[in-house]
Amino acid sequence: MSDIRKILVPVDFSRNSCKVLRSAGGLAKSFGAQLSVVFVVQSFDDYSGFFVPHVPISQLEEEMVLNAEDKMQSFVKECLEPETPVQTRVLAGDVAESIVDHAADTGIDLIVIGTHGYKGMERVLFGSVAEKVVKTAPCPVLTINPYK
Repeated sequence: MSDIRKILVPVDFSRNSCKVLRSAGGLAKSFGAQLSVVFVVQSFDDYSGFFVPHVPISQLEEEMVLNAEDKMQSFVKECLEPETPVQTRVLAGDVAESIVDHAADTGIDLIVIGTHGYKGMERVLFGSVAEKVVKTAPCPVLTINPYK
């Protein structure tokens, strides 16, 4: 594996992703790497046949991105040591594709992703984000089981 200078950590604001973020923070410190944290707001284009929202979809996505940006700051503060340098970003689109595209666009050397995030119906409908990222990432991917 080449030098690791940029580490990307996708999060979903769950307790599990907080554990993964803490582990990635330790890795970044060990490697002297830059830590980048992303959250992806799932695009509503995928749901257009399922429901009709009361507000325009673009406005709903905008509000979700703004709320996620606020949540990101408190989440990172809660999960990382105060002195940890970190960049954050909220994206919108297909979750796995957005993670992979962001990694390619920003020259990420390693993606650290949890094997378990939120569970339930989302898992049944969309499959594993981690699995899709592992299969399509432009760089090595370290998966972390937060239960171990």
